[in-house]
Amino acid sequence: MIFDTHAHYDDDAFDEDREALLASLPDRGIGRVTNIGSSLEGCRRTIGLMGKYSYIYGALGVHPSDTAELDEASFMWLKEKCALPKCVAVGEIGLDYHWDTPNRETQKRWFARQLQLAREVGLPVVIHSREAAKDTIDIMTAEKAKEIGGVLHCFSYTKESARIFLEMGFFFGIGGVLTYKNANKLKEAVEYIPMDRIVLETDCPYLTPVPFRGKRNSSLNLSYVVQEMARIKGIACEEVERITWENACGLYRMHP
Repeated sequence: MIFDTHAHYDDDAFDEDREALLASLPDRGIGRVTNIGSSLEGCRRTIGLMGKYSYIYGALGVHPSDTAELDEASFMWLKEKCALPKCVAVGEIGLDYHWDTPNRETQKRWFARQLQLAREVGLPVVIHSREAAKDTIDIMTAEKAKEIGGVLHCFSYTKESARIFLEMGFFFGIGGVLTYKNANKLKEAVEYIPMDRIVLETDCPYLTPVPFRGKRNSSLNLSYVVQEMARIKGIACEEVERITWENACGLYRMHP
């Protein structure tokens, strides 16, 4: 069975067939999914999915690009909802300098605050970091993220950066980008990262693997990521599924 540790089934891209698709997952090899909040509305929708499907869990947090919507009242609402039984992480949180909006100071402020929230509620974090490696590392170090734990979602940095995150005890979310021909940096990083620190993710509906790149992604496409990871690591696909399942349960502090 496969554990998709990072999906966005609350996204509008699934409005036409969400129920049918989600209902089909267990019979097609997808045992668990963590749906990730990226905005306050996304968190509300994630809570709905957590309640409707036994195999769907949730992470609640605000993506760096949406942090301008946060204020003290909404932050307290977020903290309250993180106490829900099936909320397994705070996320996705972090920094995104590709779009660079809202301004970097706003992003950094709420990244630090959400790391502090995770510490307070005793949950790991799901970190989004794009073109912001140094500031991400600096804030994680200042907030003692090593004591919090979590995962670097859609890891896209070098193996040198991977070494720093490994020293913090973090997991690495690997998805469809691994199958891209031009993903040499990521392939090198995956070769370097120990298998016991890797989890599978889709980030669906985005980052669809080859051979369906450009189409809507779903958890059903993770088998292609498994195949490429097995090739890189020199192990069987069944081993990739088993190890990443155990890793995901460890990341989210669940019973296997």
